[in-house]
Amino acid sequence: MRALVILPTYNELGNLGPLMESIMEQGEMFDVLVIDDGSPDGTGLLADHLKTVYPNRVEVIHRQGKLGLATAYLAGFRYGLNKGYDYLFEMDADFSHNPQYLPAFIQTMIQEKADVVLGSRYVPGGGATRWPWYRRLISRGGSLYAGLVLGVNIKDLTGGFKCFSRRVLEAINLESIESTGYGFQIEMTYRAVRSGFKVAEMPIIFEERREGKSKMSPAIFAEALWMVGKLRLESGLEGDRRPADERLR
Repeated sequence: MRALVILPTYNELGNLGPLMESIMEQGEMFDVLVIDDGSPDGTGLLADHLKTVYPNRVEVIHRQGKLGLATAYLAGFRYGLNKGYDYLFEMDADFSHNPQYLPAFIQTMIQEKADVVLGSRYVPGGGATRWPWYRRLISRGGSLYAGLVLGVNIKDLTGGFKCFSRRVLEAINLESIESTGYGFQIEMTYRAVRSGFKVAEMPIIFEERREGKSKMSPAIFAEALWMVGKLRLESGLEGDRRPADERLR
């Protein structure tokens, strides 16, 4: 089994080195693809150096300017599928997602016979550290809203630490993904559910970033809300022939 951890980066110079070391410690099955959007702080140069430190386990894609989280992950998915990886991870590069969870994703995938595994803050054992009340409200409220509107029984639809089996990404038309910000997380999971794949959640503790500034903004949040409504409208027009209990797995 081979797994690819996709790390979109922008100004993560202080985090990338220690993060890469921690990922490498999780086992030889985990390779890393860094997708850097022209970080002015030198993150891209550090990524190139780490490629020499961990030969055959680290690759780097350099892009000119900030092209967005969604396009970075889509580029990473295409790369991973072309290279034959069995599992593809989304993961933040700021240490909010602890690399020590990586093996547990694979174990959950196998034990639950799942096609997608979400690192969930809102199942028993999950949580978030050092968050102000309003951020907890926005995150939890956003997941509840999306789940209610879309009709899926998934506790953490807005989280960004997740693992896809390659067959899910092969089945989803990646060219049809429309989200550009954090709505991407909701859209990818929902499209997997709509395609009949099993989605499982495992508890994680989300840790506030160690260095740098959050990329979250009101515009990104608004785009996610808009995308939820659009997905619901599309699903209503298309219909859903699967049983309700299957849709809510």
